[in-house]
Amino acid sequence: MLRAFGDGRVFGSAVGSPPFVVLALPGWMHTVADFDGVFSRLPDGTGAVALDLPGFGGATPEPAQAMGSAGYAQVIAPVLQELGGPVVLVGHSFGGRVALHLAAGHPESVKALVLTGVPNLVPSNQPAAKAPLGFRLAKALHKKGLVSDERMEARRRNSGSADYRNAPSATMRSVLVAAANENYEAELRRIACPIELVWGEDDTAAPVAMAERAATLVDATLTRLPNVGHLTPTAAPQAVADAIAKHL
Repeated sequence: MLRAFGDGRVFGSAVGSPPFVVLALPGWMHTVADFDGVFSRLPDGTGAVALDLPGFGGATPEPAQAMGSAGYAQVIAPVLQELGGPVVLVGHSFGGRVALHLAAGHPESVKALVLTGVPNLVPSNQPAAKAPLGFRLAKALHKKGLVSDERMEARRRNSGSADYRNAPSATMRSVLVAAANENYEAELRRIACPIELVWGEDDTAAPVAMAERAATLVDATLTRLPNVGHLTPTAAPQAVADAIAKHL
C-alpha cells in the first residue's frame, strides 16, 4: 500500500516495521515494484521503504520544472530526515544518480550505499559521440529562430534514445537530457560510508567496466553478476538484498 513521505511530496511503499533502515530509489520510468523481490529477501522484520520518483509513472507527480539528479536529491532529502536514523540507501540507474547526491550531501543519514546500473558513474575514457549532422544543424537554426519549437521537438523525438522518445512529457525529456550530461566522480569521492556496487556483466546502459573503474577510485566492493543486464533489482534481487543485509 502506498503512503506519503516528505510532507506529501513523494509517495512510496513500506514493508516491515519502523524504524525504516532501508531506502530504495528505482531507475528511469520504473516504480517501487522493482524492489518487491529485493525486500522480500531481506531479514525478517526489516523496515524498508521504496519511493516512486517524481514523474516516473508511479504515484508521485512529475516536477513542476526540469531538473537534474541533484534537484531530485533535494526533493528526496526530507524523506531521509523523516525516516530518522541512518539508512542503507539503494539506488538503481537514475535512482543511483540521486542516491549519490544524497549520500554525499547527507552523510549523517546514510550508513551504507548500494548502487547498481548507474550510468555515468565516472567519466568514460571514450570521447562523447556527436549528434548527427542534421540534428546539429536543426539545433543551430532553432537557436536563430529559423526552426520552430514544434519542429525542433519533433526532431528531438526522432533523434533521441528510446527512453527519450518514450518520456511522457517535455519536462521529463529535459530531465533525461540533464542527467545524460552528468557524471558523479566528485560525489563518489565525497562519500564516507561503505559503498557496494552490484553490477550485471551484461549491462549495456552502464557497462561493468565503469563500475570497475569506480571501484579503483574509492573504497568500494564490486559484485559482478554473470548473465545479468541492466535491470538488476528484478533480475538478481538476491544479490541486491545480500549487499543491503551486510550493512543492517
